[in-house]
Amino acid sequence: MIQPPFSNPPTRPQGKSRKVRVHRSLLTLTIGLIVVVQVYPLLWMFLTSFRTATDFAGGNAFSWPSEFTLENYSRAFETGNLGQNIVNSLIVTLGASALIVVVGMMAAFALEVLGFRLSSLVRALFMLGIIVPVQIALVPLFIDYSKVGLLDTHMSMIVPLAAFSLPMSIYLFSSFYGFIPRETYEAASLDGAGPYRIFTQITFPLSLNTIVTVVLVNSIFIWNDFIFANTFVLSDGLKTIPLGLQNYIGAMGNTDWTATFAAVCVSVTPLLLVFLVLNKAMIQGLESGATKG
Repeated sequence: MIQPPFSNPPTRPQGKSRKVRVHRSLLTLTIGLIVVVQVYPLLWMFLTSFRTATDFAGGNAFSWPSEFTLENYSRAFETGNLGQNIVNSLIVTLGASALIVVVGMMAAFALEVLGFRLSSLVRALFMLGIIVPVQIALVPLFIDYSKVGLLDTHMSMIVPLAAFSLPMSIYLFSSFYGFIPRETYEAASLDGAGPYRIFTQITFPLSLNTIVTVVLVNSIFIWNDFIFANTFVLSDGLKTIPLGLQNYIGAMGNTDWTATFAAVCVSVTPLLLVFLVLNKAMIQGLESGATKG
C-alpha cells in the first residue's frame, strides 16, 4: 500500500527506546569505571614522581602534591644505572621482537600457505607451547648457557623470550594468512613466482598490521621481563629496567620511593607513546587475524 506523501514515519515504541537508553547509560558507566581504574594508577604514579621525598613520607601519599620537583628524575639516573638499563631493555626488546617476527612469519607461511603432510600436527605442537610455563626452562637453559658461553649476555635473554612468544605469534600470523584469498597465491604461481618471491612481495607487505600487533603484544612482556633477566644476567652492565629498579632499595630495605616512581615513569613512557601512535594498526591486525573467509 502506498503511503500518502506527508504521512508520518513509523515511530519506535517508547518501551524499546527507553531500554536502549538504559543500556547505553550502563555501558557508558561501565566504560568510565574501567577507564578510571586503568588511568588512576598511572596518574598517581606520574604525580608521585614529582613529589618531594619529605612530602611523600610525611603527608598523605594519595593526596595532591604540595610542591613539585624534578630532583627525583635526576636522582633516579644517579642512584641507579637507569640509562644503561634502558639501553639494555631496548636491545633485548628489539632483538627478541625481530626474531619473533622473522621466525613466526616464516613458520606460519610454511604451515598455512605452503602446507605439507604433517602441517596440522606441527601447528598443534606449536600451540602446545602456549601452556608450557617458563619456569621449567630456567635450570636447563642456565646449564646450557654456561657450557656454550652465552651466560650473562643479551642473547641469553633474547632467545628464550622469543621462543616462548612464538606459539601465539605463529597463531596470529597463520590466522591472517588464512584470510588472504588463495587465488592471490595461485595467480602469483601462474606468473612464475616461487615461494620466496610470494613471501617477500605478497605476504610480507600485506602483513604489516599483523607485524605491528605481534610486536606490540610481545613487547609488553619482553620489556617487563624479570625472571629470565634475573636468572641469566650476572653483571650490572647488562641489567634491564626490571632488574635495575632493585638499585633503589637501600640498606635494611629502605626504598627511595619518589626516585623509584620517577624511574618507572621513564621506563613506561616509551611503551605508552608507541601504543598511542600504533594502536589503530594493532586493532586492525587483531581484527584481520581473527577473521577468516
